[in-house]
Amino acid sequence: MDIKNISSKYVVKKLNSRDIPEIYNLCQENKLYYKYCPPIVTEESIKGDILALPPDTKIDNKLYLGFYSGEKLIAVMDLIYGYPRQETAFIGFFMTNTAIQNKGVGSEIISELCDFLKRKGFISVRLAWIKGNPQAEHFWLKNKFTILDEAVYNASRSLILAERRLGLAAGNE
Repeated sequence: MDIKNISSKYVVKKLNSRDIPEIYNLCQENKLYYKYCPPIVTEESIKGDILALPPDTKIDNKLYLGFYSGEKLIAVMDLIYGYPRQETAFIGFFMTNTAIQNKGVGSEIISELCDFLKRKGFISVRLAWIKGNPQAEHFWLKNKFTILDEAVYNASRSLILAERRLGLAAGNE
């Protein structure tokens, strides 16, 4: 997938193990996220996240992306396309640098991503957040995601599954 066209404002790069220190620096500042989704981030956990896949998916369908403003990493996204259905993309993780939160940058990235995916023929984007995380819930609902279901994640937490419909893709209308 041609990732350079995901954003018109930010440089998008596929991240790998060489980028772990930079990813760690961004993630470790987001204390609220890890309050709701422990354990706290480590370089080892990021290494696992870069390779983690949902059931019945292939590594070829995974993009672990960095969004850059100049040389500065401002957001990280784990994107699986073709999951859970061929016409759906799944955001497994999305986090912005704390310095740019509440300034519309994250929403701008999600809007551009959804436009990109629609042009690529996807009809929906799915994701999940930990039930009770007010920051995540507010962000995703504000960005046109609707709640589909609640699932038990483990004995102490539940996940809220949400989806944003993209409408008919260009050329399919």
